[in-house]
Amino acid sequence: MSNLAKVSVVIPAHNEAARIIDTVKGVLSIPEVSEIIVVDDASSDETAELARQAGATVISLPNNMGKGGALNTGVAKATGDIVALLDGDLGSSSLEARALILPVLHNTADMTIAQFPRAKKKGGFGLVKNLARSGIRRFAGLESNAPLSGQRVMTRKVLEKVVPFASGYGVEVALTINVARAGFRVLEVPTQMSHAETGRDLKGFLHRGKQFVHVARVLAGCFMKYGFTRVRKQ
Repeated sequence: MSNLAKVSVVIPAHNEAARIIDTVKGVLSIPEVSEIIVVDDASSDETAELARQAGATVISLPNNMGKGGALNTGVAKATGDIVALLDGDLGSSSLEARALILPVLHNTADMTIAQFPRAKKKGGFGLVKNLARSGIRRFAGLESNAPLSGQRVMTRKVLEKVVPFASGYGVEVALTINVARAGFRVLEVPTQMSHAETGRDLKGFLHRGKQFVHVARVLAGCFMKYGFTRVRKQ
């Protein structure tokens, strides 16, 4: 792909006022990026206004649509040949997205996924991640170290193949499986990205419980579609 390809960044955000300015500014510092779209998913704080002040184009949703719905809205407006999907809570570490953009720009991958450093505080017990990894292994033939990472960059061709995105917290797992099964090249890239981590408290466990249910729902859909057939590892 040409180095002159246009790169769009879509950032779904719900109540991310504390980090959205730094997230947008980090992306603005990436020279290859030409368009930043923040989809404010019916936030009750100042996420939309702060994102706009930071330099992003903002789409405000009247009702909360969840991550998948927000992404679908954002990518429908994105005009880039390459589209990056980033979370709103990355803060200044969003500039690390350049490491994801360059392999796609240089045609060494069709979709890249960010690997995060080891978490600074204890989270869950790995149940959701292990479920996601096993599902991706079975249905896509990939060994994934970052199955739940929402930081991804893909070509327009990949994007058109996989939209609309799944709803809820299963969007990343469904995306990886669909992209790999379509024959595209998937590359996980180590980064120094950071985000708001969930801990071993009630809020954290409730969040991971929802994740588990949503990922299981996606994998059940894959089973209904593809059956027991295991894809050969890539």
